[in-house]
Amino acid sequence: MSGVNSMAKMLDGVDVEWKSLGEVGKVIRGNGMQKKDFSETGFPSIHYGQIFTKYSLSADKTFTYVSKELASKLRLANNNDLLIATTSENDEDVLKPLAWLGKEVAISGDMMLFRSNQNVKYLAYYFQTIIFQKQKIKYITGTKVRRISKDNLEKMIVPIPSLTIQTEIIHILDNFAELTAELTAELTAELTARKQQYNYYRDKLLSFEEGTVEYLPMGQENIGKFIRGSGLQKKDFTDDGVGCIHYGQIYTYYGTFTDKTKTFVSEEFAKKSRKAKSGDLIIATTSENDEDVCKAVAWLGNKDIAVSSDACIYRHTLNSKYVAYFFQTEQFQKQKRPYITGVKVRRVNADNLSKILIPVPSLEKQKKIVQILDKFDTLTNSISEGLPHEIALRKQQYEYYRELLLNFPKPKGN
Repeated sequence: MSGVNSMAKMLDGVDVEWKSLGEVGKVIRGNGMQKKDFSETGFPSIHYGQIFTKYSLSADKTFTYVSKELASKLRLANNNDLLIATTSENDEDVLKPLAWLGKEVAISGDMMLFRSNQNVKYLAYYFQTIIFQKQKIKYITGTKVRRISKDNLEKMIVPIPSLTIQTEIIHILDNFAELTAELTAELTAELTARKQQYNYYRDKLLSFEEGTVEYLPMGQENIGKFIRGSGLQKKDFTDDGVGCIHYGQIYTYYGTFTDKTKTFVSEEFAKKSRKAKSGDLIIATTSENDEDVCKAVAWLGNKDIAVSSDACIYRHTLNSKYVAYFFQTEQFQKQKRPYITGVKVRRVNADNLSKILIPVPSLEKQKKIVQILDKFDTLTNSISEGLPHEIALRKQQYEYYRELLLNFPKPKGN
């Protein structure tokens, strides 16, 4: 990366003017297009929500179109305009940029275009920097929907070097972004292959030839019992106290097992709650899709923890991690599907979970299976080890050099 470092040193003495966006160009509001207006052909169009979901830093083609008649009533962006999503549900995404490099395109409301004689990709890169993100915070308003107004957008300050310098910066960052994307794609493909391999061996290790082990109902008296969680809600969380697991966290935060909780409740609240003991499995019994119903985490901590409703506790005589891995297998998934009920919210109740058959080898055999699967789990799922960590490092490296190249001397008084 010596070229990047040389460029960064060269920028130390470069002439740069810090100007407000209102001084540099013109901010223009989008207007009245809705998703229902999309057509398969016609005039190219971009809805503000697509900036979050469909596009990266720049584009010259659209995913959607509107009729030419409607386009004649809408705001049109030109080549070299910066398209900006001005509303979002979170502060991070407000002012997400898209450098438009194509022909005329119709844009929706809740976005603005910025028209100037600067290089649009330079501006898009700068909008991603930490210094710009920090600057925008004071201008964000709203509660559920967060937004920045046209007047406040015009006040935001950006560094303006010569167009030659802008082009050099873009050239370096484009190359670096391309390299990062290629490496990330390779690592992601490798990770996908490892996960497929892991799933194969997990299912194979937890499948037994007929007659070699007993398949017993999970609710059989000497095997285990299901205990429904109780009315824990997110508003009941405290900074410390008794550990707790809310069913939604099983989807978003926990892996196959854990010995620490993300959240807590007061000791007084915990006294009235259903609790999981060390070794219990905690199962999310509701979801918006069939695949996630019954996602489970083994609790391996030393203390009892509170468990929310829409989850149940499985207390059993088996190896805890063995049961948690079994819940991930295709043989478990096949058995649970006939028991799923509900329309918008899909669920499986504890009585039906009790009917599902689980293979029960000796505890020694269960332990050996777990030891093998733990190694696969670490390799494929741990964010601090293996390929996921490597992917994160590549992205951090790209962001580091972007910040380095766009870190111009600040104006006095700023």
